[in-house]
Amino acid sequence: MFYWILKNLIVGPVLKALFRPWITGAEHVPKQGAAILASNHLSVVDSVFLPLMLDRRMSFLAKAEYFTGRGIKGWATKWFMKGTGQIPIDRSGGSASEAALNTALQVIGRGDLLGIYPEGTRSPDGRLFKGRTGIARMALVAKVPVIPVVMVDTDTMLPIGASHPRIMRVGMVLGEPLDFSRYEGLEDDRFVLRSVTDEIMVALQQLGGQEYVDDYASKHRRLAEAEGRLSKGAFAREE
Repeated sequence: MFYWILKNLIVGPVLKALFRPWITGAEHVPKQGAAILASNHLSVVDSVFLPLMLDRRMSFLAKAEYFTGRGIKGWATKWFMKGTGQIPIDRSGGSASEAALNTALQVIGRGDLLGIYPEGTRSPDGRLFKGRTGIARMALVAKVPVIPVVMVDTDTMLPIGASHPRIMRVGMVLGEPLDFSRYEGLEDDRFVLRSVTDEIMVALQQLGGQEYVDDYASKHRRLAEAEGRLSKGAFAREE
């Protein structure tokens, strides 16, 4: 109920009036049943606008630090993240990765929509980077379709490190669902997981036309910080 109120009566109407978001391909989202929405990641607001424009409720896996902040800002962030359906996960790796998988499977097991960013972090320069294979394992274990999603201009609206958004239109394009049932039972095969992940990234690249980089975004983020092209802590201040 709180999610519906926040989306339809409080935050949603304001965001729609200010930024006039547009969407194409919404018909590819099933009216019922679980699915994974795999999106490129340009801005921290991606997790806000995509759920806002879908009729069905969806959840994103979000870093646990969003839910542990102190003071008024920490409380407000925690309140907003919970209200918009975000789910806290520990991204430190190892057993935490397994816990993240289990959390995602619980969402999917309820027949809900789950949003995932295959790149693992925001693009530091607007390009599309190599995907992490966690999304492939989730899709194969849960036996659900993957819907590619391309966010448009959210990085221009709120660039990395910016404190205030620009008032401008943003959009999203959804592609046809990807079916990986041919790999049933192979969720522990690392070559299959890489193949599935790469197929998702190809679909995203073709849908949005971003330049593709066959390397991880996190590596290029660190390189950009080291070279001074991206201020250190810009991601941390927003995430």
